[in-house]
Amino acid sequence: MGFEPLSAFLDSLGERFGIPGCDCAVAVDGRVVYRHSAGFSDPNGRRPVSARDTYWIYSATKLFTVTAAMRLIERGLLALDAPVSQYLPEFGHLTVREKDGAVRPARSVLTVRHLLTMTGGLDYDWQQRPALLRAMAGPDGSTRRLVSALAGDPLQFDPGTHFLYSLCHDVLGAVIEVASGQRLSDYVNLNVIQPLGMTDTTFHPTAEQLARLSTQYAHTDLAGHRKVIYQHNPFRFTEEYEAGGAGLLSTVDDCIRLAAALSMDGAGPDGYRLLSPASVALMASPQLGPVQRRDFLDRSPAARGYSYGLGVRVLTEKLEGIGSPLGEFGWDGAAGAYVLVDRTHRLAMYYAQQVCQSYITFQYLHPQLREALYRCGEAGGG
Repeated sequence: MGFEPLSAFLDSLGERFGIPGCDCAVAVDGRVVYRHSAGFSDPNGRRPVSARDTYWIYSATKLFTVTAAMRLIERGLLALDAPVSQYLPEFGHLTVREKDGAVRPARSVLTVRHLLTMTGGLDYDWQQRPALLRAMAGPDGSTRRLVSALAGDPLQFDPGTHFLYSLCHDVLGAVIEVASGQRLSDYVNLNVIQPLGMTDTTFHPTAEQLARLSTQYAHTDLAGHRKVIYQHNPFRFTEEYEAGGAGLLSTVDDCIRLAAALSMDGAGPDGYRLLSPASVALMASPQLGPVQRRDFLDRSPAARGYSYGLGVRVLTEKLEGIGSPLGEFGWDGAAGAYVLVDRTHRLAMYYAQQVCQSYITFQYLHPQLREALYRCGEAGGG
């Protein structure tokens, strides 16, 4: 592959999209073959982007949580179509809020598959969930306690009937704790992070790791103007809470290792078997019916050609302007992280920036980043 198109694209992001700094890695056959950064990690323009920079990866955390769940499914400790109440009894008597405000019992049972596919009826409007807010203010701020409180507020729809991006993977994190008998962070550390050789991926960053945090911004308009915002992760509801949907801090060096292993059908570069090929294939298989797929596509114009699998977008239609092969999968994060996994070409990419509230990133930058990567294959004759 010739990576000039990708480097040129990354170097243009400051001027074109108002991205102050970015970092990107590409792996082929499980090994990193490309690394390029541009811009600065601080608002004064004195600290060039470094491989040691840490980032809140937000929803890219979901790839770790889903991988952890798939390992438990392989071992028979978690069942894909089991009721969530089998692991979290509080979810055995859910309610649904109708459009007129009336609350009624749910007509279907919430399952683990619903959590993985974002069809569970939850939402991300956590500030409007009284039961959760009461739990956050209480003495027990653990993942298990706060997730259990989510069951006390009505769902948006009956489980399995629609797609809505939500706190489903936070609930999945608590399910993992019960199924594994370990804290979410401990299970992910022992089964994903440490075996893949990651050294800076954590739900509980140290002061030293936070000192290396790339400055977090928000876009203020579609022209790419930005402002410095909070530097914490608002999805860490308490110090004890481990958000399976958005709680990790990490680096590009670490995250490319997970993406690379998935591109190799679950095999780590040093022989560690993260997942079986069958589990990776299942993760990357479209799971949405017609109504749910319509919900998914309505969420973003950039979803064109994709459906949703078990926690990941999955390319299901080969459309003009999309260079990826069918089956390409991955996800992204609120500050602009982007994960691409291509099992056909044994190719993976991880991209990091730290700009939140950015329509530009998701609708324009990410699709163009994907296409810049595939132009590299054309440029290199690969």
